[in-house]
Amino acid sequence: MQLTHKQKHTLRVLLSWGAGIIMFFPIFWLVLTSFKTELQAISVPPLLFFEPTLENFALVQERSDYFSYAINSVITSFGATLLALLIAIPGAYAMAFWPSRFTKDILLWMLSTKMLPAVGVLMPIYLLVQRAGLLDTRTALVIIFAMINLPIVIWMLFSYFKEVPKEILESARMDGASTLNVITLLLIPLTKGGILSTALLSIVLCWNEAFWSINLTASDAGTLTALVASYSSPEGLFWAKLSAVSTLACAPIVVFGWFCQKQLVQGLTFGAVK
Repeated sequence: MQLTHKQKHTLRVLLSWGAGIIMFFPIFWLVLTSFKTELQAISVPPLLFFEPTLENFALVQERSDYFSYAINSVITSFGATLLALLIAIPGAYAMAFWPSRFTKDILLWMLSTKMLPAVGVLMPIYLLVQRAGLLDTRTALVIIFAMINLPIVIWMLFSYFKEVPKEILESARMDGASTLNVITLLLIPLTKGGILSTALLSIVLCWNEAFWSINLTASDAGTLTALVASYSSPEGLFWAKLSAVSTLACAPIVVFGWFCQKQLVQGLTFGAVK
């Protein structure tokens, strides 16, 4: 049976809403469970209507200083993103506008490092951090987060920089502009949307990074992912408290992404229309 244009549009809308609900439901249930008591959280059948309580959030703050973990997450995420951009922008510029016959191989090699299991390099990195006296410090996390996200950052910037006409940069160099001037005064403003979207992705990846936070920090430099992991105990999982601390860990980055969605969409569609 041939569908009309209106029926196709309605079907697309229904499928979009269905996909959106499926993706949103886990977040909805997480937040809902955070306002339950432990007995309500494990009740069968699950409770949809109940008297909400803030007890779990109060217990999280009493047990550990949430704000210190949140500050660590902010500093490490934004610091690592800034460091990655400082390295990636010149690197992506060189590969986009001054490519060699090995450029594609280098890009593929960098991306292949993301396939390496983190646990496979835990011991050497742990020993390096220990001997450098950086265990349980934000500095160690900033460096490591920047390095593990650097391949993705370079790949994204490389694709954005390739959209810029090379003639614009050549004209600037003919007028006497240095490489630094070309990058800071022309390239960065022209690709601002792409750089912002890359930075947003890097911040989210750093914010969600748990493996290195758990293994390289304790109380001083622990991030929110380490705080969430601390609620797993030999006695079992306390679902209501775990949901509360997970909600507190997710809320800042979700709100940040909501306010930055315009820049994210602008970056993702950069170069789509000539």
